[in-house]
Amino acid sequence: MPVPLHLRNAPTKLMKQLGYGKNYKYAHSFSGNFVEQEFMPEDISGRKFYEPQNNPAELKVRETLKIHWIKYEY
Repeated sequence: MPVPLHLRNAPTKLMKQLGYGKNYKYAHSFSGNFVEQEFMPEDISGRKFYEPQNNPAELKVRETLKIHWIKYEY
């Protein structure tokens, strides 16, 4: 599956004209180094690949995800 255009490097003028890197959000420029941005190809966008389990370490992960992604249920 192709990498979304906004995540692609744009070292040439043509790539910039094609939209490579357009509207990319650099996470470290945002509070908590977290930004809402799609990183997956369109075909698998929105799929859940990880579900934190009920152990101390992953419960911390679950809480962090809740803080950043309130709209999703974990």
